[in-house]
Amino acid sequence: MNIYDVSKKAGVSIATVSRVLNGNPNVSEKTRARVLEVMEDLGYTPNVFARGLGLGTIQTIGIMCSDSSDPYLAHAIYYLERDLRINGYDSILCCTGTSLETKRQYFDLLRSKKVDAIILAGSKFIEPKARDNSYITDASRDIPIMLVNGYLEGENIYCTLCDDRTATHRATGQLIASGCRRILYLYTSHSYSGTNKLKGYRDALLGHGLSVREEYIHQCEKDVIASRDLLLKLHEDGLFFDAVLTSDDALAVGAVKYAHKTERSIPDDLSIVGYNNSVYAVCTDPELTSIDSKVEALCTTTINTLMGVFNGGNVPSRTTIAADLIKRATTKF
Repeated sequence: MNIYDVSKKAGVSIATVSRVLNGNPNVSEKTRARVLEVMEDLGYTPNVFARGLGLGTIQTIGIMCSDSSDPYLAHAIYYLERDLRINGYDSILCCTGTSLETKRQYFDLLRSKKVDAIILAGSKFIEPKARDNSYITDASRDIPIMLVNGYLEGENIYCTLCDDRTATHRATGQLIASGCRRILYLYTSHSYSGTNKLKGYRDALLGHGLSVREEYIHQCEKDVIASRDLLLKLHEDGLFFDAVLTSDDALAVGAVKYAHKTERSIPDDLSIVGYNNSVYAVCTDPELTSIDSKVEALCTTTINTLMGVFNGGNVPSRTTIAADLIKRATTKF
């Protein structure tokens, strides 16, 4: 079934059917009603991409994330799609992994679908070398590019960020104020967000007159067991720490498991702070103190900014949202 069948049965030209599909006002109400009735009778569904050629938009946004099984990104996808639907837009989701080549391929796929904008969810899409980001900046000449908690300068590129640096700075400071002096920091990546979290930790130590010791900073796979095992190894090697601050709640859960394994009391012997305030935070015993990175606010702001771009408004290229420190049972402050 196609537009030609609709045209024939309705007794109108193909151009008239096209005008009805595109919402063109230059069609009488009687003719419009007749065409829509025939479409319903025939069970005709217009091709959204073909229709988009006439409208200049397919009312569809591309979303890319590195790993939809990650709790933070899964929530981000949910909020992005929810707010797009509220504004009358569909979405196409691509889960890319971390390979630069795969990310480029999915990016090109979304562009080939003529999406109206592309949202990059998470900070792992921006590479350290500028030339590796050229595919993004080149595309921004044609469509808006939205970054959720990632940062890239460029025309028609809009970034919504959590203030990760201030968040970890504050958490480290409160650990120090509660009496902790040997604070171990575990992180998962060197992304834009990851780098800022580490800077906040370092700055807080120096600001309180403590030295930054590299043996207290460790990268770890985002995995509960990997975190637990890393801490057990450091413990066996004789490294003493009285607090663990992590860049993700999964690592903090690993710290709780480490404490149970070594019979260290939480928070009397060991304080623990996670990041993202995910479901992990309330599934541990004791429940985790965690930094709430405001994923819903980040995503809602991203969609509001995008709608402002579509409407020709004067919107900021960068918006920063403050995090909250949610205090539970793994800290003394």
